[in-house]
Amino acid sequence: MLEPSALSLVPPVVVVVLAIVLRRPILSLLIGALVGLAMLNPVEMLSNFAAASLKVMVDETIGWLILVCGGFGALIALLVRTGGAAAFGSFALRFCKGPRSSLLMTFLLGIVIFIDDYLNALTVGETMKRITDKFKISREMLAYVVDSTAAPICVLVPLSTWAVFFGGLLVDNNIAVEGQGIAVYIQAIPYMLYAWFAVLLVPLVVLGVIPLFGPMKKAQLQAMQEQPQVDPAQYNEVQTADEYAVKAVEESFESADSHGKLYNFLLPILLLVAFTVYFDIDVYKGLLATFAVTLPFYMLQKLMPFAEMIEKMLDGFKSMLPAIGTVIAAFIFKDVCDQLLLPQFVIDSLSPFMTAGYLPAVVFLAMAILAFATGSSWGIFAVTIPIVMPLAVAVDANIPLVIGALLSASSFGSQACFYSDSTVLAAQGSGCNLMSHAITQLPYTLIAAACAFVGFLVIA
Repeated sequence: MLEPSALSLVPPVVVVVLAIVLRRPILSLLIGALVGLAMLNPVEMLSNFAAASLKVMVDETIGWLILVCGGFGALIALLVRTGGAAAFGSFALRFCKGPRSSLLMTFLLGIVIFIDDYLNALTVGETMKRITDKFKISREMLAYVVDSTAAPICVLVPLSTWAVFFGGLLVDNNIAVEGQGIAVYIQAIPYMLYAWFAVLLVPLVVLGVIPLFGPMKKAQLQAMQEQPQVDPAQYNEVQTADEYAVKAVEESFESADSHGKLYNFLLPILLLVAFTVYFDIDVYKGLLATFAVTLPFYMLQKLMPFAEMIEKMLDGFKSMLPAIGTVIAAFIFKDVCDQLLLPQFVIDSLSPFMTAGYLPAVVFLAMAILAFATGSSWGIFAVTIPIVMPLAVAVDANIPLVIGALLSASSFGSQACFYSDSTVLAAQGSGCNLMSHAITQLPYTLIAAACAFVGFLVIA
């Protein structure tokens, strides 16, 4: 029988190194999964890869994710084609007088759209990128602000998909009684230190209190000099998948209605938020209901023929395929890491430090490493909560503090991992190369993580 060992760290290391070197996250994730399967059984490697792939593809969560991401792409394509997105950009320009005010506008918009990190990342990035372009702000900087107000904001607001999911897990694991999952979740919000620090860091960076440095400074200098973000020669003139998607969105804007109305942008967004709340924080049902109202609304205005609407929606869906592919590859990779017992190895390695005083900090560190390595923020929480919470009870630790540490680790993984769904969608919505976004924002996520780790030590 397989035992947890340090060898389970090999696939994540392979993926991170390849992602940085090749700048192709899907390929890196698939190679990492194959390496892990070869370690388990080299003879049956391809058969086991096929089994893992099929297991992921029939998973209800993956089906939901494909429909939600594709639906967002379809809605964004409609907002662009009708000129609604451009109209909102013109409206927002009245309040954006320079680089800082435009980034602060992005920050505030990210806080307002707190229902879901997918909704947040795609809507805010797509809405603000032309405004920030006007002030020569790099797409990497925009993507960082968007990503910092996606998962971290959703974690801190109890009326979000994160709260509903994690509140349900607390009930399922007998940490909260039936019907009290959200109440226990709310008790842990003050202790979700990574999310607090990640959000507070954004205005400090935007206002220059914390200066730009490293890859982010280089990206910003290139943007100010109007240099391309990515050197085409680096790819031998072959575009990566996310660049194809960005090109498709650019073409959509070129064909957009130049006389777009602001209400054609605001109404669908407001409907999406309202319907999502109405359907118990279910973004997919919210999307379907939004389409049911938006399509007739556009048709009554004779903005475009119905056949063209469907065509644009399909184009929008296709623009999300690179993001969907990356997340699917990440889920396959996570399944392989679970077979290698990676979560158990990390927890076993750190178990000697599991005392009441150190437990929250150790839990945050261990879960943050796992979430970063596997790209799975929700999945890691679901796998490890049955292991961590009995330990917390056994050592008489502060339960809301430990829950806060777990959720801090989840939000860190969601933002910092190169191939997590939140990182992918923030880059997609902002029109930024995925690896450029991941590398430029990493130093800032590590600053927030270091502050959170120290905070857990002090509080405990």
